[in-house]
Amino acid sequence: MHIHILGICGTFMGGIAALAKALGHRVTGSDSNVYPPMSTQLEALGIGLTSGFEPDQLEPAPDLVIIGNALSRGNPCVEAVLERQLPYTSGAQWLSEQVLQQRWVLAVAGTHGKTTGSSMLAWILEQAGLQPGFLIGGVPPQFGVSARLGESPFFVIEADEYDTAFFDKRSKFVHYRPRTLVINNLEYDHADIFPDLAAIQRQFHHLIRTVPASGLILTPQAEPAIEQMLAEGCWSERQSYAAQRNTAQSSAQAAEAQWHSRLLKADGSAFSVLLQGELQVEVQGEVHWGLLGQHNVDNAMMAIAAARHVGVPVSVAIEALCSFQAPKRRLELLTEAGGVRLYDDFAHHPTAIQTTLQALRAKVGQSRILAVLEARSNTMKRGVHQQALPAALAAADQVFIFQAKGAADGMQQVAAALGPKARLYDELADLEQAVLAELQRGDQLLVMSNGGFGGLHQRLRLAIELRETEHVG
Repeated sequence: MHIHILGICGTFMGGIAALAKALGHRVTGSDSNVYPPMSTQLEALGIGLTSGFEPDQLEPAPDLVIIGNALSRGNPCVEAVLERQLPYTSGAQWLSEQVLQQRWVLAVAGTHGKTTGSSMLAWILEQAGLQPGFLIGGVPPQFGVSARLGESPFFVIEADEYDTAFFDKRSKFVHYRPRTLVINNLEYDHADIFPDLAAIQRQFHHLIRTVPASGLILTPQAEPAIEQMLAEGCWSERQSYAAQRNTAQSSAQAAEAQWHSRLLKADGSAFSVLLQGELQVEVQGEVHWGLLGQHNVDNAMMAIAAARHVGVPVSVAIEALCSFQAPKRRLELLTEAGGVRLYDDFAHHPTAIQTTLQALRAKVGQSRILAVLEARSNTMKRGVHQQALPAALAAADQVFIFQAKGAADGMQQVAAALGPKARLYDELADLEQAVLAELQRGDQLLVMSNGGFGGLHQRLRLAIELRETEHVG
């Protein structure tokens, strides 16, 4: 079968392309911007790529067109598909029908931590010898690919709540029908799709309805938004997780959870795994790894619990995580030169920004942190998070915010709330010069964006490394 994919260069649709190719189909695709790394991966698989959406790419007519959710009515190819009555579907529906049928699906959902959590879970199953299939919205370094069919009944998927396609406004994850479901957290996001938190909770409850009674739903203990959603009905076994903290209230909540973690190092680079036994909470072992932050500890605990549901001993999961490497752009150290460390992080929501900065602060102590934030997501562009962002950025010593001209004025309010330590730019070149002028030896430079940021990461890396070369010379 010839399958043509519109919007092929996104991580999800690129993964769909790889799976379709592995199933023996002839696969081609197009996107508005065909560029590495996804274009390189797809070309290596022998997948023909077209730049743009001119209708002549549909000649001769493919057997099936898979349409990505970034495309809408008015797109030339979409209009041609409809006019010519070509068979079409969404990526999520194709995945459900062609890959996930009769498989044990382990889905990792939530506002934050989906890519990292699903990567952890896939790695644990791999190290346990289960050879899982997976589709992840990033490229785990251990696997080198974002998707594969696998050699077992188990399939790990990053379960995104974003809508499915222009013709299917349900969240993508409703198609997956998991037997093991992780819900890391639940906050308001995607303001371009959802009017409020209740609308997101409704989609999550649609997902809950698809989990069988013999399935398992894993959640953090006593998170209000999740508890409100589950109160609408839950028909599966539940287990919960709580980090052990020092307050009496949190200790009482933790006592009700089956899973617990205890930090051995403040930066999250070492922690104990605890599980409720018949009489008391029992230590299962310790994880010592290269990741930072309580949020990553939380992701790991959920992955351990999910793996146990398919029969992986906790000790095996712990050992696997000790060798786990984070996906690209998750507090990724790009360079360490001239006494400066440059990090890249995907953070684009106040909670993710705050947890990333807190993790870095715990690691570097009193060293200066310079945070560079691109207000790129649709939610940020609409000014939805302007009240929460100042507190989220508080751990940084200097904040550089980029927002393109013509966007809402929310970032101006954020910069004003942060005071003298914040600067706002609408020209990338000006921001780049300001950052480089501010940098000193010993600084930690953290660049946060959910996009390419106009190549800023690499220009900063080259400039920092050039400084060291000139200094040595």
